[in-house]
Amino acid sequence: MFYVYMTTNKAKRPIYTGVTRDLFTRITQHKEKKTEGFSKQYNCTRLVYYEESSCATTAFEREKQIKNRRREKKIQLIEGMNPKWQDLYEEWLDD
Repeated sequence: MFYVYMTTNKAKRPIYTGVTRDLFTRITQHKEKKTEGFSKQYNCTRLVYYEESSCATTAFEREKQIKNRRREKKIQLIEGMNPKWQDLYEEWLDD
């Protein structure tokens, strides 16, 4: 499985979009700030959206599509899945 995901910070200003094969591990890396770049610089540690794909090519195409969207469209995707912008990673920890 491949995952396209979006993270943000507590202020919900920047939205980072990425793709990974292991979503839990990747979000843990964001939270621990183990990877240099946009998500570390802007503290994008809150998982607010993800979708699954069985094909790597499809996942990478979808990531590119989301990244090229206007902010308003990204917000619509997030709020369609997660209207309260809760940290979905934290929900996994509670389970």
